Amino acid sequence: MATTTEVKIFPTPKKVCKAVAHEIQKLTHGSSQSRFDIALSGGKTPKKLFEILVKKYKDSIPWERIHFWWGDERCVSPNSDESNFKMASDILFQYVGIPSKNIHRIKGENPPEEEATRYAAEIDKNLNHRGESPVFDLILLGLGDDGHTASIFPDQLEIFEESRNCVATRHPLSGQNRITLTGKVLNNANRVYFLVTGESKSMRVSEIMNNDEAAKLLPAYYIVPQNGLLIWFIDEPAASKIS
Repeated sequence: MATTTEVKIFPTPKKVCKAVAHEIQKLTHGSSQSRFDIALSGGKTPKKLFEILVKKYKDSIPWERIHFWWGDERCVSPNSDESNFKMASDILFQYVGIPSKNIHRIKGENPPEEEATRYAAEIDKNLNHRGESPVFDLILLGLGDDGHTASIFPDQLEIFEESRNCVATRHPLSGQNRITLTGKVLNNANRVYFLVTGESKSMRVSEIMNNDEAAKLLPAYYIVPQNGLLIWFIDEPAASKIS
């Protein structure tokens, strides 16, 4: 099965998040699938998505069947305002019926290399596999102004050739330690949804969509799930430079 790619453009960030929330509800509601493994992202756009999931779908999504993971995390305490886990916990988890055993956080307070190894093993133990790699039902990703996604930055493209499930990385400007899923896991998902909003992302979106030579330097360009569906959910400012 080859990658199927779709691009969906909406007027506002809120419309983007409403569309993704609706897709998640469709994916999980009424399905006979007993378990869904979803990897979340951080950032401002997912915050809006979590708010919509609580407001509109609190009672119509089978939360007890969803296991939540993260595509990446900053190496900070779970109480830090920089923690992707804390954002999801504060805005989503505390308002819906998620069993604690269904929340698989990256422990950012642990030594980065040790935690990357531990989290990789937890993923291996819990997820189905296709070939030698674990399979997420859905991975949510964002796009940085520099073209990074998860915590794979432009000078770290070798992570797409990495054999491990997770690695420790470092933000090239701040030097902050991060932990991220690797390319082989991101590209083995059944579905990958990019949520991209804002004019500051428009040049990177244009480069990727137009298959420009410059795109080959961008980690997000290499997200091509080999056995799944890739959907870009983009607002109009982020799509404004697509030719």
